[in-house]
Amino acid sequence: MSAPIRHYLQFSDLSAEDYAYLFERAALIKKKFKAYEKYHPLADRTLAMIFEKASTRTRVSFEAGMYQLGGSVVHLTTGDSQLGRAEPIEDSAKVISRMVDLVMIRTFGQDKIELFAEHSRVPVINGLTNEFHPCQILADIFTFIEHRGSIRGKTVAWVGDGNNMANTWLQAAELLGFKVHVSTPGGYEVDQDVAGIRSSDSYKVFKDPMDACRGADLVTTDVWTSMGYEAENEARKKAFADWCVDTEMMKVAKPDALFMHCLPAHRGEEVQADVIDGPQSVVWDEAENRMHAQKALMEFLLIGRIAS
Repeated sequence: MSAPIRHYLQFSDLSAEDYAYLFERAALIKKKFKAYEKYHPLADRTLAMIFEKASTRTRVSFEAGMYQLGGSVVHLTTGDSQLGRAEPIEDSAKVISRMVDLVMIRTFGQDKIELFAEHSRVPVINGLTNEFHPCQILADIFTFIEHRGSIRGKTVAWVGDGNNMANTWLQAAELLGFKVHVSTPGGYEVDQDVAGIRSSDSYKVFKDPMDACRGADLVTTDVWTSMGYEAENEARKKAFADWCVDTEMMKVAKPDALFMHCLPAHRGEEVQADVIDGPQSVVWDEAENRMHAQKALMEFLLIGRIAS
């Protein structure tokens, strides 16, 4: 009897034990990559990537990662496949999943990816939706572990929009035992129900972003206007004016605090150039680690645990 299909649609889909394995596995896979050691556990496997939202990092990290694992990739954009328009999502899922071994979808509503997964015969990965961005937080925590060790008991300051990144940080904190200090402008708060967490024990809300950063081990942010919300850009610029991560915010965090940003970044808006290009910033390691963390994830979803 074959094992049940495991999807990765939000951070809470895996357990703390699963994540401990994935972080160890990502480190090993990254080490092999750096040593130019060929590693092809996914030979003859095919990943379909469906993009309704364009992306640089998501496409390159998944495509390069799958090739490095010995597999191949089919790339579909909005022009090639519009989920739920040319045909029902259920039908697309039934057809595509008969031809490939793994599907990554980057789209708008979480409901689309949930419906696709429900009718898929292969694992489905959330490459980003309006509600969640689990692969990014997977990479962010892996990056923190590389630089500072375990994230358990640590404090992450989230400064900016209560968006898909914020939602996913809250899920991660509840699951992995750390705290998130959240500071957003009024009207852009995190919704605990949308975030899908049981309680507010793992996060604390601050009106002043400076207070959120105080004593933090990691300070992180995102663009003020996420993809799909461009019409709100001018209103958001005014609302978020005091939520730019600057050197003063980093000074009140712990002396060895890290700065992260999922990119692309707008220097002078959500972050000062001195911060993102400064010594505490690990954004380039973070960007590279999308690929290594996702390789570990794809291997896990297709093969399961491998004894090291």
